[in-house]
Amino acid sequence: MEGSGSVSVKKSIVVVSKAKKEDVYHVLHKVPYGDSPYVRAKHAQLVEKEPEAAIVWFWKAINGGDKVDSALKDMAVVMKQLDRAEEAIEAIKSFRYLCSKQSQESIDNVLIDLYKKCGMVDEQIELLKRKLKMIYQGEAFNGKLTKTARSHGKKFQVSIKHETSRLLGNLGWAYMQNMNYMMAEVVYRKAQMIDPDCNKACNLGLCLMRQARYEEARLVLEEVMQGKVPGSEDSKCRKRAQDLLVELRSKLPGPQLSDLLGLDDDFIKGLESLMNGWGPIRSKRLPIFEEISSFRDQIAC
Repeated sequence: MEGSGSVSVKKSIVVVSKAKKEDVYHVLHKVPYGDSPYVRAKHAQLVEKEPEAAIVWFWKAINGGDKVDSALKDMAVVMKQLDRAEEAIEAIKSFRYLCSKQSQESIDNVLIDLYKKCGMVDEQIELLKRKLKMIYQGEAFNGKLTKTARSHGKKFQVSIKHETSRLLGNLGWAYMQNMNYMMAEVVYRKAQMIDPDCNKACNLGLCLMRQARYEEARLVLEEVMQGKVPGSEDSKCRKRAQDLLVELRSKLPGPQLSDLLGLDDDFIKGLESLMNGWGPIRSKRLPIFEEISSFRDQIAC
């Protein structure tokens, strides 16, 4: 009896140990449990590193109604990585009706990235404006002031204020790509009023530079260098602001000769007067014009 009990205990320990290993495996690779098409797709994507096979399984998951929301978004991301962004756009447009209402907002975010990848600026602007309209109509975040977002497997809270500023920043950059700098400036200034940050400040500085408004651009960029804008402590952001200031200075007109010599207008006029006192005032016209004048006088006689 003791022997059989010992064996069963050992088997239990093996089962528990195996279960723990499986748990570690799923946590490590961020792969869901099961053997469904969606699980197989994630396994091909994250473990086997076979994106083409993952797309096949994602299609099977969508057609089979298996986690359609996640399958469509994940498939679009994999397609983008394979430079099949246009195909991903068509897939989202064709099958997003199968997804839940709660997932439409995150699907739009994927679509914006795809538009950006394909250089479809007008489509990007239109979608960003539509998302902003949903916010001020109270339709975003399901009417709440915050929502739970996920990035790199971690959950965090996003406020409606931060999301509005983020979308405005993206819209400003889209207008910049269309060289509509006046609209870009308006949008960036609105974004900075709502939730300022270093990156949008740099973009605003660049926008003003593109309009040849160098002094205004300098003031915006120097605020970043002086640490007056949230996020200014980030080394990459400060480096960008510094590079833009260098570019800005290269566009400014160079000093005049009088500026280089430290001369003022009164001094120059006095110098001219002194030179005139040394001899008769000579005509500033070229000799050829003097000859023409003489010839004209002769004709008049």
